[in-house]
Amino acid sequence: MYFKVRAATKEDCKEVSRMIMELAVYEKMPDQVKISHEELEHDGFCQNPFFECLVAEVPEEHKSNEGFTVVGYALYFYTYSTWKGRAVYLEDLYVMPEFRGNGIGKGLLSKVAEVGKKKQCVRLQLSVLNWNTPTRDFYAAKGAQDLTVSEGWHFIRFDGQNLDNLANEAPKD
Repeated sequence: MYFKVRAATKEDCKEVSRMIMELAVYEKMPDQVKISHEELEHDGFCQNPFFECLVAEVPEEHKSNEGFTVVGYALYFYTYSTWKGRAVYLEDLYVMPEFRGNGIGKGLLSKVAEVGKKKQCVRLQLSVLNWNTPTRDFYAAKGAQDLTVSEGWHFIRFDGQNLDNLANEAPKD
C-alpha cells in the first residue's frame, strides 16, 4: 500500500489528537489523556516547540473505514545524555489497526531515526508497556535493546501532587 510520511502541520493536530486517544485505549489507559488538540497545536507549533511530529498519510482511495487519510503518527522530542550526547525520544508511535502490516510503523520509526541522525543524535529512545509483546518484538526485530533487561534501568516519574511537593522544596532565590 502506498503511503507517505511527512512532517505534521498545525492542521494535523485534530487527527493526531484522535490517534493519541486510540493509542491510549489500546494501552488500556484512556482516562490518562488530558491534552487537547489546541494544546498540541500550541506546544508543537510555538516559537520553541516542545515536540516534533510526523504523520503517515494514505491516498484518498485507501482511506480508513471512517474516512481518515492520516492513519499514523510519530511524536518525538530531543533529550541529552551526559554520557553520549544528543538523543531523540520517541514518545508515541501509532498506526491505526486496519493499516498495520503495511510498513507504515517501520516507515515512521525509520523517519524519526533519520531526523535524529541529521541532528547528530546518537540515540533513539522510547518506552513500551511490559505487556505489549507485539510492540516490544517489533522494536527488537529492528535492533532495539531492552535496557530494563540488559542494564536494569527503570523509567521514573513525578507528577501531580508529588511534582508540586518537589517543586515547593526548591531553594528560594
